[in-house]
Amino acid sequence: MSRVLVTGMSGAGKSTVLDELRGRGFHAIDTDYDGWVLADGTWDEPRMQRLLSGHQDVVVSGTVENQVRFYDRFDHVVLLSAPLGVLLRRVTERTNNPYGKTSADRDQIAGYVQTVEPLLRRGATVELDGRLPVTELADAIQRLIYAKRDGAVGDSKSADVA
Repeated sequence: MSRVLVTGMSGAGKSTVLDELRGRGFHAIDTDYDGWVLADGTWDEPRMQRLLSGHQDVVVSGTVENQVRFYDRFDHVVLLSAPLGVLLRRVTERTNNPYGKTSADRDQIAGYVQTVEPLLRRGATVELDGRLPVTELADAIQRLIYAKRDGAVGDSKSADVA
């Protein structure tokens, strides 16, 4: 059983890879939707605690200030990353989320790449290139889940997952 957090900047591919994992039968929660994030931009901590206490097998995605408080409850923290140009193109073109459509949003994303992404990188156990095909990203995360299920141990930062 394994709990995995998928994090990264807007446009990195978190929602897309979660959709792929759901299609493979995994329990996957995208915290950008359904009230997981409070008005102050943080996770609803009691709700997240209930989710993680009640599910041994779950993939969660999100990027919020208080996610670090939950890192010890995840077997893996996966950072999806991509160059700024890729992120900006994706948020401009996507149809399922309005964030990134304005120049102010895109300026904010550029700032977050400089200030927030390094913090995410420090907390990640694995970093995956968000430019990879979604099936390859989902395969890599699935291998992390199954490695935990199968009792594999080792330093996952150096694991060959992608």
